[in-house]
Amino acid sequence: MAFAFEKLLVYQKSVDFVDAVCTATEQFLRGYGFLVDQLNRAALSISSNIAEGNGRFTKAERKHFFGIARGSVQECVPQLELAKRRGLIDEPKHVKLKSQLEDISRMLSGLINGLENREI
Repeated sequence: MAFAFEKLLVYQKSVDFVDAVCTATEQFLRGYGFLVDQLNRAALSISSNIAEGNGRFTKAERKHFFGIARGSVQECVPQLELAKRRGLIDEPKHVKLKSQLEDISRMLSGLINGLENREI
């Protein structure tokens, strides 16, 4: 039996994103553990907050957690930029990961706006 949030495309894409980040950060050089940890945590926070928000009963609580997820998307952007500047990921990988973030961000905005337009 699947949880309702597992059917959401934004959730599925966010899990794909964190999986890609985990794979990418496995290759980071020693001395960048701080970036590995922060980037993995921020990436995981996206799907985790989508799941937690979906488990809440009120619209305000759901919106709050979806907003945290969107904030985690934004948090990943400078971390990926630093990884690119430090040569930890190449330009094509950076572009792909950032594109995934842009899609997830748009979808989260739509989810939040959809909540605002619903009565319940």
